[in-house]
Amino acid sequence: MTVEGEAALREEMNRLKTVERPRISQAIAEARELGDLKENAEYHAAREQQSFVEGRITEIESKLGAALVIDIKSIENTGKVIFGVTVSLTNLDDDKSVEYKIVGDDEADIKQNRISVNSPIARALIGKEEGDVVAVHTPGGMVEYEIDEVSHV
Repeated sequence: MTVEGEAALREEMNRLKTVERPRISQAIAEARELGDLKENAEYHAAREQQSFVEGRITEIESKLGAALVIDIKSIENTGKVIFGVTVSLTNLDDDKSVEYKIVGDDEADIKQNRISVNSPIARALIGKEEGDVVAVHTPGGMVEYEIDEVSHV
């Protein structure tokens, strides 16, 4: 995972523990005061939220415990595509340029041009160098890209 991905997960976990947990505990306490819990929709909704939040906290703690955090800025740029780099590509069919950052699965967001290291395009790019032409199998067929630049930002 990238340094930014780790920071985002830590921020989410902090919010869940310091904001959501207390809010849900308060909601459960207020729902208990209303009486019969068997037919209390507010109580059941709060318990469901509590279960979700606790599950997400456990999931984040597990991911952070097992994560290998890569600080791409501390690695020398050799022009080779590796995890964490930002790569500028030119589609050889239509000459359109695109830029992607190769990140972990949890960080991937195509709207921000952040692609998973396990995506077909990233798998095709890993290990290649600036100037190489890479063929990528897409749902629309084979697409060829030229690697214009690899940057460590």
